[in-house]
Amino acid sequence: MSMETSQQTYTFPKGFWWGSAASATQTEGSVPGDGKGPNIWDYWFEQEPTRFFNGVGPGETSQFYRKYKEDIRLMKEIGHNSFRLSISWSRLLPEGKGAINEEAVAFYNDVINELIANDIEPFVNLYHFDMPMQLQKIGGWVNRQVVDDYVNYATLCFQLFGDRIKKWFTHNEPIVPVEGGYMYSFHYPNEVDFQKAVQAGFHEILSNAKAIQAYKQLKQGGKIGIILNLTPSYPRSQNPQDVEAAEIADAFFNRSFLDPAVKGNFPGKLVTILKKEGFMPHMEEGDLALIKENTIDLLGINYYQPRRVKAKEHMPHPSAPFMPNHYFDSFDMPGRKMNVYRGWEIYEKGIYDILKKIQADYDNIECFISENGMGVEGEERFMDEEGVIHDDYRIEFISEHLKWVHQAIQEGSNVKGYHLWTFMDNWSWTNAYKNRYGFVSVDLQEDGKRTIKKSGHWFQSVSEKNGF
Repeated sequence: MSMETSQQTYTFPKGFWWGSAASATQTEGSVPGDGKGPNIWDYWFEQEPTRFFNGVGPGETSQFYRKYKEDIRLMKEIGHNSFRLSISWSRLLPEGKGAINEEAVAFYNDVINELIANDIEPFVNLYHFDMPMQLQKIGGWVNRQVVDDYVNYATLCFQLFGDRIKKWFTHNEPIVPVEGGYMYSFHYPNEVDFQKAVQAGFHEILSNAKAIQAYKQLKQGGKIGIILNLTPSYPRSQNPQDVEAAEIADAFFNRSFLDPAVKGNFPGKLVTILKKEGFMPHMEEGDLALIKENTIDLLGINYYQPRRVKAKEHMPHPSAPFMPNHYFDSFDMPGRKMNVYRGWEIYEKGIYDILKKIQADYDNIECFISENGMGVEGEERFMDEEGVIHDDYRIEFISEHLKWVHQAIQEGSNVKGYHLWTFMDNWSWTNAYKNRYGFVSVDLQEDGKRTIKKSGHWFQSVSEKNGF
C-alpha cells in the first residue's frame, strides 16, 4: 500500500450508527428463578451436549442477564451510539404464548432504559434462532399456527417497549433456521426435508409481513425492518452456465427473503424451480397480497463472506434428497484470503457489491451493516500483561470493510451505520466459545470478567471522529 492511501481519511455522514449486535440466547444466560421457558437450544443441549464445543451450553453464556449495567457502561466507553439486541421469546412468554413472565418485562425495560440513559439507541430484533420449545413441539415454523403465535408475541413487544424503541426487526437471518433445521442439520430439529424447509421459510416471510402490519396499526412512529445475511454469489467465469448457476444460488440464498421483504414478491427463478421440483409451499388465500402490502422500512445487512459458484458438474443421485446445490456447485477460488479459524473467505469488496445491488435493484432502501466480524480461536496468544488482547487483525478487518462502505456512500448508497458482530465474546450456538468475535473479551474462568480489546479502544476513536 502506498503512503498516500495509508494517510487517507475516511469520514462518515453525520449521525452514522456506530455499534454492535448481539442476541438473547448468545449472551443472557439464565439464573434460577428468572422465569424463562426453554427454547430449542436449551432442549437440544440437554439432549445432545456433545454437539456443543467443550460441552458449553446456553445456560452459561455471557451473563448479560446479570451484568447488563456493566456491559452498557462499556458500550458507552467504546463509542457505541446504537446497539442491537434481541428479545428472547421464551423468556417473555415461557410457553411461547399465554402467560407473560413479569421478570422478563422488568429485565428488558431495565436494559432499554439503561441504554437510552447512556445515549445508546436500542435496535430490537424479535427472533434470533430461538424458537420456544413448546412451539417447536407442534412443528415450529413449519406449523402455520406458530405464525399467529409469533405475531401475538411481536405485538406484545411493541405494546410493552414501543414507546422507547423506534427501530424494530422481525427476524435475524431467517434463512438460517431453514438451512439449519431442515436442510443441513446444524440447528434443532435437525431434519433433512426440503418441503419442510420451504414451508418454514414461507411462514417466516408471512410472519414478517403480519408483524409489519401489526406494527403499522399501532402508529408508534418508528421503523420496522428485517436483518438478512446477504452472501453475494460470484460466478467462476462469465460463461453463461457459470453465470446462471450464480443467479440460481442468489435466488435461493439471498433473494428468497430479500425480494419479498423489500419488494413484496418472490424471485421468478426460485418459483420456477420450486414448481418444477414439486416443492411449492402451502399458501392460503390472501397470503401473497398481505406479503405484497407489508414490506420493510429498513434493511439490516449481515455480511461475512462471499459465495463462489460454478456450473453443476456431477448430477446428484436421482433418489438423494433435493437440495439447492442440485443446480450449482461451490467453487474454491485459488489464492483467496481466508479466516482459517472459521473456514471463511475474507473478501472486503463484497460489502460494496451488496450495497451497490441494493442501491440499483432495491430502490436504494435505507439500510445499514447490521453484522460484520471476525471469529478467531485462541486469542489469549495476543494478550499483554494487563490482560488486553491486541487484535490488530480485527482492526484491519473492520477498517478494510469500512473503506468499501465509505466508497458506496460516496456513490449514493443509503447505508446508515455499521454494527460489529459482536460487543463481547459470546456463545456461538454449537461452536460455543470456540471462536471469539468481541470488542470486549470475556474470561469464562473468572466469572465472565470483561476486558476491552485493542479493537474496542480503536472503535471508540472511530466513533468519536466519525471516521478513521
